[in-house]
Amino acid sequence: MMRDRAAPPCLPRHRSEGTELRFLHTADWHLGRLFHARSLIEDQAFVLDQFVALVRDVRPDAVLIAGDVYDRAVPPPEAVALLDDVLARIVIGAGVPVVMIAGNHDSAQRLDFGARLLAARGLHVAGRVGAETTCVTLVDAHGEVRIYALPYAEPAAVRDAFGVDLSSHEAALGAQLDAIRAAHPAGVRAVAVGHAFVVGGAVSESERPLSVGGSGAVAAELFHGFDLVALGHLHRPQTIGGRVHYSGSLLKYSLSEADHRKSVSLIELDGSGEVRIEQIGLQPRRDLRILQGELADLIAAGPGDARRDDYVYAVLTDTGALLDPMARLREAYPNALAIERAILARSGQAGEAGRQLRELDTGSLFANFFREVSDADLNGDQRRALDDLLAGMEASERESA
Repeated sequence: MMRDRAAPPCLPRHRSEGTELRFLHTADWHLGRLFHARSLIEDQAFVLDQFVALVRDVRPDAVLIAGDVYDRAVPPPEAVALLDDVLARIVIGAGVPVVMIAGNHDSAQRLDFGARLLAARGLHVAGRVGAETTCVTLVDAHGEVRIYALPYAEPAAVRDAFGVDLSSHEAALGAQLDAIRAAHPAGVRAVAVGHAFVVGGAVSESERPLSVGGSGAVAAELFHGFDLVALGHLHRPQTIGGRVHYSGSLLKYSLSEADHRKSVSLIELDGSGEVRIEQIGLQPRRDLRILQGELADLIAAGPGDARRDDYVYAVLTDTGALLDPMARLREAYPNALAIERAILARSGQAGEAGRQLRELDTGSLFANFFREVSDADLNGDQRRALDDLLAGMEASERESA
């Protein structure tokens, strides 16, 4: 528990009937996402129906949604309709309050619309960063718990809100957390809901980098004093340092997640601030699998495969020419996404070089190109100008996607 001075304004209390508080923590829904050009909206609705049923069964004191609610800043109408339906069933139908923040995929302004009106019904949304952090109070038999909602924000946005020079994600988040600690009442348990990349977390291919031309990572120690930190951004469920927890994404959104067990987290917080975390699995409408073998063998196995409707990525081990392999594979696995020829991937150093290039961000690729054509490295001013340009382009692309 933090031990500081005066309390910031906190939204009306929600009272618990239990002796300890229970939260359902989820994040990274990415509503409206396309995966290999396929819309996943029906898959997302299928899993969210299970989530709403879980809320009704568990009756948590609050649902914590830690960002990346949508997959892009301008979500498709069906994604907006799905979110509206799910939140209405939780807040109005089940009577369970929700604390929801914007992630780096969301438009802070769009997600923030109507937030002050919605708070009166129990839907607490934090889209834009401000000098005062959105705070929600819960009360159980042991007293108050304050939930601080920290939406994702670029350092420039935090700098404008706080009026101080902040050059990194860690400095920006640190300034927000310091402001909370400076005003948090002594002896009151504290929960933070945020969207960040904590050092030591296991990453996936589908996570968009949080910064251009620099590290977006923050240290777990930055959250000292909080009893629970419920985060979004990393898609694998994981806990760092005992109290910093990622619920993981709603579904598998990249091939690197094929072995993940997707879940939501039931978290219990007792009177002394100790936490217990239970991962509750969700059953996807279609799973994501990677199959390997010769094309003829995969086609032959398809009719007897009870999971032939799964999303399939096939690694073909054939060495000879293949005629229209994707069309033939989809006769056995109708939701096959793509194929890879193993013989083409085994290209020695050239293949390794290609893999390394694919892992570089745009700024590093341009820096390599600059070095090749000018026989000199970008100097500090040039690299900063490039990073600013790329950051502006990324922000513009998110708004127009």
